[in-house]
Amino acid sequence: MDKLKEEQLIKFGLHIKKLRTELNLSQDNVALNSDKLIKATISDIENGKRNLSFTTLLDLAKGLGKHPRELLEYNQY
Repeated sequence: MDKLKEEQLIKFGLHIKKLRTELNLSQDNVALNSDKLIKATISDIENGKRNLSFTTLLDLAKGLGKHPRELLEYNQY
């Protein structure tokens, strides 16, 4: 994976972790609120180790109780 993609995944992961912690949710809570996510997947996303699919983005938004758009509203650069 090229460096720019890695940086973007890390920034996105930090944004997701910030949203989750601001909501006082654990990774377990997010997994329970979602349809198919598990704690390990959420951890991988937050640590920039997973390039998620569209359906995973939708499930993550559900787990956080947020609109998917809110997950994508962060400083990418």
